[in-house]
Amino acid sequence: MSQEISIEKKIESEILVIRGQQVMLDRDLAELYGVETKRLNEQVRRNIERFPKDFCFQLNDAETKELVANCDRLNILKHSSSNPYAFTEQGVAMLASVLKSDVAVVASIVIMRVFVAMRRFLQVNAGLFQRLENIEKHQFVSDRRIDELFDKMDQYKIEERQGIFFQGQIFDAYAKFESFIQSAGHEIILIDNYVDLSVLERLAKKGKYVKVTIYTDPKTKLNGQDVDKFNEQYPLLTLKYTTKVHDRFLMIDNGALYHIGASLKDLGKKCFAFEVLDPSWIKEILKNL
Repeated sequence: MSQEISIEKKIESEILVIRGQQVMLDRDLAELYGVETKRLNEQVRRNIERFPKDFCFQLNDAETKELVANCDRLNILKHSSSNPYAFTEQGVAMLASVLKSDVAVVASIVIMRVFVAMRRFLQVNAGLFQRLENIEKHQFVSDRRIDELFDKMDQYKIEERQGIFFQGQIFDAYAKFESFIQSAGHEIILIDNYVDLSVLERLAKKGKYVKVTIYTDPKTKLNGQDVDKFNEQYPLLTLKYTTKVHDRFLMIDNGALYHIGASLKDLGKKCFAFEVLDPSWIKEILKNL
């Protein structure tokens, strides 16, 4: 466990923000995957159709120079004959498939979890950054500044693993779970036997291109017309039915799994709790629906 935490901290320090996107450099990924940087980039060139510009791009001279100036560990780039390649979250996932090694697959899983955690952190706490003095966008490329951000995350207790809400804390409960919903980058899966229009109201706070799937009891108060009206304004929502689950679960981007003690329509009406579960359970839960 301590080794895994150490690897995650290493990955956190190697995720950079370049051109407004969270990326990792080819040399850092090669080290994690146990291959030479040259071989990694060779595999990318051989499978270039799998790496569009939103998956992978080469830094220009100015970007490389800024990295060298702000990251001591990247001084080696001064002597490189070519600029490094940067891989987005989608590019990292694609790399594992073209490298075809067990090490790459395992490393990619850890990297993807860190990407999701950092994206959720940045999205949910955008207002916090505005209040932090002397933290500016260009400082994200510094290892030292990355450490400062995660220190702030600990200070403000952003990474809560569980929590209890008491009767009457309706606004607090809604605010908490809307932060979960807003953190989604591409997919939300909700398992809740008792959904109604108030749940769709919460889900309307999602990102524009985030897909939603709801698994609920066949006797739900929602109907096809409700789903159609939601999709006219906030696509895409899919409603599925199951009678195999008792508890409530919220899954974000296949990388975050929340166990919720109350139906989303009843948040704050009575005392309930939530907790963060190991996301490796997501696949097993969905398989048994």
